[in-house]
This record gives sequence, structure tokens and C-alpha cells, in this order.
Amino acid sequence: MQSKLTEGPVGSQLLKLTLPMVWGVFAVIAFSLADTYFVAQLGTNELAAMSFTFPVVMILGSVAMGLGVGTSSTIARAIGAGDRYRVQRLTTDSLTLSLIIVGVLVGLGLATIDPLFKALGASPEALPLINDYMRVWYLGMFCLVVPLVGNSAIRASGNTAVPSLIMTVAAAVNIALDPLLIFGWGGLPALGIQGAALATVISRASTLVASLAFLHYRERLLLFSWPQLSEVLQGWRSILAVGLPAAATNLIAPISIGLLTSLMASHGPEAVAGFGIASRVEAFALIAPMALSASIGPFVGQNWGAQQCGRVNRALRLSFWFCLAWGGLIAVLFGAIAPSIAAWFDSEPAVVASAAAYLTIVPLSYGALGVVFIFSSTFNALGKPLPSVTMTLSRLFLLSVPLAYLGNWLFGVQGVFVAACLSNVAVGLGVYIWHARWGNLRTFQAASATAL
Repeated sequence: MQSKLTEGPVGSQLLKLTLPMVWGVFAVIAFSLADTYFVAQLGTNELAAMSFTFPVVMILGSVAMGLGVGTSSTIARAIGAGDRYRVQRLTTDSLTLSLIIVGVLVGLGLATIDPLFKALGASPEALPLINDYMRVWYLGMFCLVVPLVGNSAIRASGNTAVPSLIMTVAAAVNIALDPLLIFGWGGLPALGIQGAALATVISRASTLVASLAFLHYRERLLLFSWPQLSEVLQGWRSILAVGLPAAATNLIAPISIGLLTSLMASHGPEAVAGFGIASRVEAFALIAPMALSASIGPFVGQNWGAQQCGRVNRALRLSFWFCLAWGGLIAVLFGAIAPSIAAWFDSEPAVVASAAAYLTIVPLSYGALGVVFIFSSTFNALGKPLPSVTMTLSRLFLLSVPLAYLGNWLFGVQGVFVAACLSNVAVGLGVYIWHARWGNLRTFQAASATAL
């Protein structure tokens, strides 16, 4: 791995990084949409049960993404500084750390399925279906976390094509296996919602093999010599110093979705199913901002490591304007076709009404949400996660939670969606004002001594 992102036009480099990631993120979203579509064919109860699992799956995925962000940030800065051995040490240590954390999370998850989902509002009828799904999903969790961390190490070098290809292969495997395992096509037993979880685990296992093989055989980044304990602990501290705050930042989405799911449960399974559809469609609509936020991390990390502060500031400005333009486009599009999108998954009128209401209201805030993504990714890449954590906690406890309960009390389902929209806009506006006031080259240069 070499530093490739510290020279050349900023805009074109961001474009080259982002385009492969768009396809990779599309593959991940297609993965989720395929699960949703096939499970929806089983019935509204199965779809509602899977919707209850979504926030929990996202929370655990956020932990994995936090580890990935910490890995990418530390490795990218080491690449920018030209320290090859440190890149190898950090790559290896990040994978061992992820294995340890996965073991703890799997044990906790399997022990708390019933009480956790009861707290989210799951009905007695939904709990057996949730158990069928989550028991398989938990046991295959290491196939999610380890390759995600491995792909983050690959992206740190500026290589977004290989991680995107790996994600695409996983999506293809999942889409092919879903009908076979859920409905019993091809003579296989029909496993229902459990089949969706099994398809997910098998497809993720393919990414595990591919990412580890690339890191070892192509990049030669995995060390098999026995290290000193102090060296390993130093690497873990570097990764967790960014990874833990990044995980906390990423938790805002699943916690918000968990809150909204519990509020939807008070309006019936149709509202929960509609919200589950809308949540997955929303992820599809945010592909471009998510891909850009994933791409800007390696760019910022390498340039920060090489002390190219002006390029960091330029990348931020370009990214902010792109997110605002993309959000406006999606809001107009969804405002016109939201009911048709919802009906493609489930024709039940109450389900369509719930999903269409979300997809009409919340997309008005997607531009601001994209700005938040870029802000978080940038400061995590700088090794300075505190601004992102501050923003996340403020958004959750000062805006999302109180506004959601107020909206539900005053206006029901639509009030909850309006609250989500207002929260996104308020935080995005705050981030933009913060950057306009403090995000100049002089500020970055003054802070560089503590970040490197």
C-alpha cells in the first residue's frame, strides 16, 4: 500500500474513489431489499417480525462499522506518513480485536433475544419468528464483522474497487440463496424467515474469505509472527480511540429506528411493516452520500498524514454541496412515486400508507443528513472523533427522542416522521454553520500537531 491521494485534483480523486463505492453500497442495499422483498411474500407478520430485527442488526453493524472506521483512520494516516510496518501491524491487530469483540456480542445477543424484542414492542406472535431469524444471524456474526474491518483496511489505501467487488459478490450470493432457502425452491427445505438469515450468513462468509485472501496474498498485510503484548495493545488503543466514538456516532441511526419501531408498534403491525419497507428504501436513496462519506475517509486520512490540510478543506466543501444537491433530487423523486414504491413490496393499504408517508416526509431532510455523514467521516479520519460524538448525542437526546414522542402524541404516525425530518435538518444546519465558522485551513493547521 502506498499513499495515492495526496496529489492531483481533489474533485476527480473523490469521484474515482466514490464511483466504485456507489456500486458497493448499492450491492449492500440490494442485499437488504432482497431480504425484505422475499420475506414480505411470506406475509405481513413475517415482514413485521423482520422489521423488529432491523434496529438490532443495525446496532451491531454500527459496532462493526466503528471498528472499520478506526481501522481505516489509523491505517490511512500511517500510509500517508510512509510507515509500512505500522500499516501491517494495525491491519493484523484490527482483525484480532474484531474477533474478540464479536465473541462477546454473540454471547450477549443470544442470551437477550426475548427480553430485548419484548422491550421493542414485539408481540407474542412475532417472537418465535424473531427467534428463528436472530439465532442464525447471531451465530454468523463473525462473518459480518471481520470482512467489514478487512475491507476498511483495503479502502484505507485508496482502493475502493476491491471492497466494492467483494460486496457485490456477497449481494449476488444472497439474492440467489434467498428464494431457495426461504421458499424451498430446488428441492431444499422451506425455512421461511430463518432461511433469510441463513442466506445472509452464507453470503457474508464469502466476503470473509475474499477480504482475508486479498489482504494476505495481494497486499501482504497480515503478520503471523508473535508480537509483543505492548505493541498489540498500542494498536488496539489507536483503533478504539477512533472506533469507539465512531461506533457511538453510528448508533444514532439504529437507536432512532428502534425508537420509531417501538412507536410504530403502538399503531399495529401494518405500521411496523410499512416503516420496515421505508427504512430499507431510504438506505437505497442514500447510496451516493454514504458512498462519498466512506470514500472521503481514506482521502482525508492520507492527506492529513501527509499534512496536506488545504486538500482536506477543499474536499469538505465539494462534498457538502454534492450532498445538498443529491438530497433535493431524491426528495422530489420520492414525493412523486412514494406510494408506488411501497406497493411493490406489500399491497396491504395500511402498509402502503405508512411507508408512503415516511418516503414523502423524511426525504426532505436527506441533503442535511448527507452533510452529517460527511462531517462524521471527516473528523473520524482526522483521528478527532469528539465533534462527531457531540453532534450524535445532541441529535439523539435533544432532538430525535423528544420530537418523536411529541409528534406521535400530537399527530400519530405522520408526526413521528415529521419529527425525524426536523431532527435531520437541524443537525445538518448546525454542522454546516460549524464548518463555515471553524472549518478553514488555518484551523486544520493549528490542530495538526495533536492529530498526527
